[in-house]
Amino acid sequence: MGHGVKNLVRSWPDSDDVRQWLIMPRSDLVLESEISDQSPKESAQIAVFEQSAGPFTTYRRVVSVSANPPTLTETTDYQVLIPWFSWLFGRLIHRSIRGRKLGPEPQQQPKWAPPDRLTPRQIHVLGLLAAASLLSAFVNTLFTQTVAFAGDDLGVGDWGRGIAGTVVRVGIVLGLPAALLADRIGRRRVVICLAWAAPIIASLGAIAPNFQLLVATQTLGRPLGLALDLLVAVIATEEMPRSSRAYAISILAMANGMGAGVAVMALPLADLADNGWRLIYVITLVWLVVAFDLTRRLPETRRFEFHQRDTQAVAIPPLRRKRLAIQMTVAFFGNMLLSPASFFQNSFLKDERGFSAGMVAVFSLSTATPAVIGLIIGARIADRRGRRILAAVCAPIGGLLIALSFSASGGWMWAAAIFGGIIAATAYPPLAVYRTELFPTGNRGRAAFLILASALIGGSLSLLLTGWLVDGGTHYGPIMLALVIGPVIVALIVLLTYPETAHRELEELNPEDHAGFDQPEI
Repeated sequence: MGHGVKNLVRSWPDSDDVRQWLIMPRSDLVLESEISDQSPKESAQIAVFEQSAGPFTTYRRVVSVSANPPTLTETTDYQVLIPWFSWLFGRLIHRSIRGRKLGPEPQQQPKWAPPDRLTPRQIHVLGLLAAASLLSAFVNTLFTQTVAFAGDDLGVGDWGRGIAGTVVRVGIVLGLPAALLADRIGRRRVVICLAWAAPIIASLGAIAPNFQLLVATQTLGRPLGLALDLLVAVIATEEMPRSSRAYAISILAMANGMGAGVAVMALPLADLADNGWRLIYVITLVWLVVAFDLTRRLPETRRFEFHQRDTQAVAIPPLRRKRLAIQMTVAFFGNMLLSPASFFQNSFLKDERGFSAGMVAVFSLSTATPAVIGLIIGARIADRRGRRILAAVCAPIGGLLIALSFSASGGWMWAAAIFGGIIAATAYPPLAVYRTELFPTGNRGRAAFLILASALIGGSLSLLLTGWLVDGGTHYGPIMLALVIGPVIVALIVLLTYPETAHRELEELNPEDHAGFDQPEI
């Protein structure tokens, strides 16, 4: 679905109520406008509609009548171009058009769609960004998923793995030039460079002769993937309409989960031999296909182009230190639990629960996949009702359940991990969208980088602490429960200090940006 013009024909009995419904302009996924002038050869047509606003590159709905027998025919021709994900969203769009039902109910966007009607450009950009998220997630997950097996093969224990995880995270400083360049020369060029460099460098782990050189390759490769991830979020924030930014973040998070899922699904390769984990690093090169596509089709953001043209906005405005400090604090404490929980999950399952690599993959996929439910719910509520309360409620509850999964066993362990993942994922869209909404175009990339760096510092410290305690004989359960203090602090800060940003333009939130910017409809 999504390539070529689709043709959908539906027939109806000719009655007054059906005719009245068919000749009414649609206001759901697409906002229609009627074409009044029809040629004589089209006299059987009683109404013709085109897209006034919506996602289609081509759209035309024709209502015609035939006399024998009396029949009304509705013909809808449309084309929608969704890079990489037309197999999913193309089908949802087709089903929405085909499923329009006769009745007096008010028309509205499908539940899976964003609150705003996206333009063809916005859909095009979002599809490409989601593909970039697949790439960055695989690169960012690669070391976390393989470190337990690489450590066993190369003779490194939990303490050494914890140090390695910290070193790889501290490597984020190598991504700072990318963030600064993105604010200076544009998002597109930097994203393309990162999309090529991250998988190539990360794949070098396949030929690392020892654990130290493996860590060295990922200390460079993973920060490039993280820098790509944060710039993808910046582009999404700048391109999406004001009531759909959290929706876009949730789509990127789902793509992120899919990219990480590919790394998880590749884990059984580690069971093939002691050094089978190296094959997973080789797979990284497959993502160069995404880099090639981004090079061909990703445009620069309209806001950055406007920022460059506007003489009043060329100078980079100063960062709002209070906003930045609050965001960095939330990122620091928010990652205190999530980082060691994700990093040591495989070691916990392998060492304390006796799981094989295959069972680790099954557990990871079975408990992480339902988190999509949380992302959908979180984005929907954040865009329609607001971000602040949602994030403050879900962050500590999700964190507590995730921590409990390290203390429980059997079915309770699986249940805690599943529901913890869902609730924590519900908090993700509102928390993530704040990171880019509250800073102006001229330093949005720099701010996002500093917030990410703070998150990695918080995660690195808790990684070191967790690795040291586990090597000293402490079980994972009590450690994870103690780290729940992190998401509790996050909830308090969000509740007491965060503004509500739903339904507000970026220029309203950041008066430093020129107020003349107008996102054009395409």
